[in-house]
Amino acid sequence: MRHVPPPAEELALLDQELTRLDARRLQLLNRRAWLLSVLRAPVAPQPFPVPAAPRPFQGPVPRPSAPAHGTQNVLLVLGGLLLTVAAIAFTLFSWGEMGIAGRSAVLAAVTAGALVAPAPLLNRSLPSTAEAVAVLALVLTVLDAIALHAVAAPDADGLVFSAVASAVLAAVWTLYGLLLGRLRTPLPAAVVAGQLPLLFTAWAADASATGFGWALLVTAAADVAVALWGRGLGVRVTACVGALLTLLISLALALGLSVSADGVPGAVGPGALLLAGAAVALSGAWRAPKGFAVLGGVVAGLSGVAAVGGAASAALPWHWRVLVYLLCGAALSVVPRLRVPRPVMWGVLAASASVTAASVLWAAPLVAAVLLGPVSLTGEVWAGAPDGFRAALGYAVPWPESASSPVVLAVAAGLSGVLHVRWPRALPEKGWRVAAAAGAAVLGWGALLVLLAVADVPYAVAVGVELLLVGAVLALAVRRATGAVAMACLACAMAGAVSVGLLGLAAEPATYAVSAVLVVLFAASAERSAVPAVRSVLSCASVLCAVALPCAAGASLGWSAPHTAPLVLAVPAVTVLLGARLRVPVVAVPVELTGAFAAVVAVCLAVTDAPFLALVLGLCGVLAAATALRPERRRVAGYPAAGLFVAAAWVRLAASGVADPEAYTLPVSLAAFAVGYLRRRRDPAASSWVAYGPALSVTMVPSLVAAWGDPHWLRPLLLGIAALVVTLVGARLRLRAPLVLGGSVLALDGLHELAPHVVQVFDALPRWAPPALAGLLLLAVGATYEQRLRDARRVRESFGRMR
Repeated sequence: MRHVPPPAEELALLDQELTRLDARRLQLLNRRAWLLSVLRAPVAPQPFPVPAAPRPFQGPVPRPSAPAHGTQNVLLVLGGLLLTVAAIAFTLFSWGEMGIAGRSAVLAAVTAGALVAPAPLLNRSLPSTAEAVAVLALVLTVLDAIALHAVAAPDADGLVFSAVASAVLAAVWTLYGLLLGRLRTPLPAAVVAGQLPLLFTAWAADASATGFGWALLVTAAADVAVALWGRGLGVRVTACVGALLTLLISLALALGLSVSADGVPGAVGPGALLLAGAAVALSGAWRAPKGFAVLGGVVAGLSGVAAVGGAASAALPWHWRVLVYLLCGAALSVVPRLRVPRPVMWGVLAASASVTAASVLWAAPLVAAVLLGPVSLTGEVWAGAPDGFRAALGYAVPWPESASSPVVLAVAAGLSGVLHVRWPRALPEKGWRVAAAAGAAVLGWGALLVLLAVADVPYAVAVGVELLLVGAVLALAVRRATGAVAMACLACAMAGAVSVGLLGLAAEPATYAVSAVLVVLFAASAERSAVPAVRSVLSCASVLCAVALPCAAGASLGWSAPHTAPLVLAVPAVTVLLGARLRVPVVAVPVELTGAFAAVVAVCLAVTDAPFLALVLGLCGVLAAATALRPERRRVAGYPAAGLFVAAAWVRLAASGVADPEAYTLPVSLAAFAVGYLRRRRDPAASSWVAYGPALSVTMVPSLVAAWGDPHWLRPLLLGIAALVVTLVGARLRLRAPLVLGGSVLALDGLHELAPHVVQVFDALPRWAPPALAGLLLLAVGATYEQRLRDARRVRESFGRMR
């Protein structure tokens, strides 16, 4: 069926009609409200009000409710506090003024009244008042217990009485809270009181640390039960907090006892306590929400590792106990194969990972000592190969007490490798599998490094093995092309290269061998890599390692650092050739930048000898100019090449004792003039300021400054002749920059030469002469103002036509 009009148009018409009806209805309601106000208030007739523009109908604006409940609660809390303070003051200070009967009657009456009063208050719908009175009643029961001990059982042991009293109070408050179910305070207060009986009992019995641990653990188990099956959110939250505190304190006591145990018998008791704590944590985590379940799994896993590992390794030295803990933590990795809730599984796996990470961190300082130890050899370069590997490290590390470090790292590497190969199906990968592979590579590399130091292998063996390790991780990085594994292997290769390079400084042959092998390894790996980013990193590393060869050659020849600097420039020369041959910009640019860094190293070596510094700067300029011959590098290397040539010339002149500024500025001006001339030939429309301004300014401005302080006549004369020539050329060729610069310099130079004579003339004139001459000049200018103005306009127009 076809609609006329179409449905969309008809719907729009209906919406418009409804909007119009709503506006009309609102207008009529406004009129009705005005009429009602007129009828209810007999006043003088008012003019007919103009109805307001129709607007969408809005419901009545809700008024903000007065903060009655907040005020009531504040008043009730303050009242309860005041009554509590009064009761305490009465018990402590006024108790002795009454007899035994009066005391008992007063406390019994007040306590009974406070306990009974909340019931009728709840029936009258006064819950806040009932809650405040109930809090007062709970405090009064505590005071009753104190008074009972002081009057009825003054000779009883205070700790025993406190244990019994806290148990009785917990039971009474629980019953009271169950009877008056609408009160929120008694049941959480009963949970708080329940934390004390066993603790006071252990204290009264002079229990050992293990006894205190069991008392706290049983309390934690009760809290877990209340948290799982308790009544009300407040009760469960209070029980959760209590369970967490008591369980952690109990496990901390057990862990301390287990770690400090002298033998297996002494570790059995704390181990049993730790296992019981793990069971309590696991039972609570099994039915808890997700966050608490994960936390419970972590606590259970760590407690189990501490229990089994502490008992199994109690008779071993500490560095071997770490290995036992690591193996126990590794055993937790089987939990994904068990039927446990996923949050609990994640918590147990987090505990396993924490134990592994703690073991690796325990061994990490030894890896750092092996890598950074050769830094001590930089102060004694080529002093001779040490007897063993440890002698080259220079750090006072207790190696005999670190015998288990390579085993710990190897076990952690094996666990990571197994986890990578056989990743559990119950766990999502999300990159963790790749991270496990990267961790296996790094930990295995660190284990072999520490093993060299622990075994104290000969120096030559240590150097050779470290080079093999660098080659192995480079091969793995090239094979793994991208990803976390390649990045981790690259990092290990760089750290290992620095370490073995420093290690090679102990002997001259080792320095050459290590540097050459590292250059070959990094270059070959860069050639085999298919990833441009990896190739660039490896190529730069090869160039940096190559810098050590000419430095070592200079040292072997007995040359000083400035004499060695030209040899170092062989490295940037090779990078210039490589940059021309490499077709991948991602690789070529880093290689050339690394070569530039080698040139900076050469300049730093030659900085103490001016002639050699000039030579090095000139050679660097040649290399930069060779790079600028390539079209894509012309803008990047052209200007640095010119700057290097200028710097070389200036250093050479300074070394020769030349002090005239023209010797420094004329070469720059000639080069800049040539560049400007070529620029004007390519672009005739280019301004003369851009083409010739820099060339003229570089020489003429410093010469003018020098001429003003020169007492002789030759420099001002030559400067004036040069400025005159430049001015005439600028006028002849209609170029603005030479005309302005030449004329300005010529005028200032002439002023400098005439200044003494002008001063003498002004000194000879009478004082009225200068004002008179100035007045005559002004009159002349005023009389011919129009002509001068036309002349100025013609000069401006002529000057504007220049370039």
